[in-house]
Amino acid sequence: MRVLGIDPGLRNMGWGVIDVSGARLTHVANGICHSEPGDLAERLLSLHRDLTEVLRRFAPDAAAVENTFVNKDAVATLKLGQARGIALLVPAQAGIKVGEYAPNAVKKTVVGVGHAAKAQIDHMVRIHLPGVQINGPDAADALAIAICHAHHVQSSGRLEAALARAAR
Repeated sequence: MRVLGIDPGLRNMGWGVIDVSGARLTHVANGICHSEPGDLAERLLSLHRDLTEVLRRFAPDAAAVENTFVNKDAVATLKLGQARGIALLVPAQAGIKVGEYAPNAVKKTVVGVGHAAKAQIDHMVRIHLPGVQINGPDAADALAIAICHAHHVQSSGRLEAALARAAR
């Protein structure tokens, strides 16, 4: 299974692609979609265009997006939510199911604690994906989101198998 992780942002939208085979995770690619200067609509359009190209190039089977947290600046939260809408829309347009994860759930899955620092996330992504060259903190976060999704899909698959065995 190929998983695309997306870290939504209006200026910088991180993305990371991994392959999952059993318990083995392999890095495929990562990067950052930078929105073009201009009004909000133009910035969203450029993110849509760039993320669509990522999907075309890497053909993921699944996608995962980090949930937006609400902060004190309502305008910034709303703009981030609009960028997150692009992150959800692009995979959905390609017929790909999208998982959504809270930031603390991603950190807990990848690092082991829910309030990990950016440096800890970067470090653990490098441990999960040996030899990876990460294209910035947003790309590291996106790879962490992909890793989180892979672990949750594997766990739910094991649970479904156990429930099926118990029902027999």
